[in-house]
Amino acid sequence: MFNVPYSIIPTRTLKQASKKIFYSIASKMAVGLPNLPMYLRQAETDLTPKEYISMCMLSSTFLFGFFLIFSVFLTKAGLNFFLGFIVSMILTIILFVQQLLYPKTAANKRVRDIEKNLLSVLQNILIQINSGVPLFNVIVSIANSNYGQISKEFEMAVREINAGKQQVAVLDDLATRNPSVNFRRAIWQITNGIKTGSDLSRVIEENISALSELQLIQIQKYGSQLKPIAMFYLLLAIILPSLGATFIILMSSFIAMSEFGIKVIFWTLFGIVSLVQLFFLGVVKSRRPTLLG
Repeated sequence: MFNVPYSIIPTRTLKQASKKIFYSIASKMAVGLPNLPMYLRQAETDLTPKEYISMCMLSSTFLFGFFLIFSVFLTKAGLNFFLGFIVSMILTIILFVQQLLYPKTAANKRVRDIEKNLLSVLQNILIQINSGVPLFNVIVSIANSNYGQISKEFEMAVREINAGKQQVAVLDDLATRNPSVNFRRAIWQITNGIKTGSDLSRVIEENISALSELQLIQIQKYGSQLKPIAMFYLLLAIILPSLGATFIILMSSFIAMSEFGIKVIFWTLFGIVSLVQLFFLGVVKSRRPTLLG
């Protein structure tokens, strides 16, 4: 079962309850998200866009209630309840948007898992093909190896071939439903080579050469992207929090504020800085070349 991120409700319960409350609203929202069905399919889930959006809406409603209750406790520290309401609303909207984007993130994760082993798999296939091993046996060998998502994909292909489907048709279906462009291109070139009777080893060698060049381009691009990311990291995660802590210390000496209120502010600042740190870690990880194993 596909899990909705940040959800505090079990997935099955969330799916059943959301249909009764938000399904009609989710049907209208699904029209404005035309790519969501593709991302859900690539993320390997059987949920429809309407079901997933309604689940996100119900989950976000509970999160908003949690944030609102937490803001009530903060009012005892002298903070404004209206401000807490606004912050709760903003946080809920941010998390709701992230939930809607999660299928795309899950599909991209599959792409990274596939492409990090793609070069190794093609090199393995090339060696076995040059050794005279039949293509079906090569597919079985990859399925039984430790190549992450690619091994799982090939394992599904082996089951379908053993069930009686034609090998070329299975490989075409495997490429069609896969989110990785490079994987699709490699499989389609192999199937086209089979259909036209071309030398498979030559086809795979060209694939490996093209992917190696693409890998070098991705590494160069990654290096150029790290410089501005590092600059913003220094600004948002080090300089601004240091200045903010100094400003809070100075202002607390002029404004009568309880000790508990000051602690809440500093803990809040600590939480924000921690989130910024995690955000930059995620950015650096997401920018990492997909073909780099």
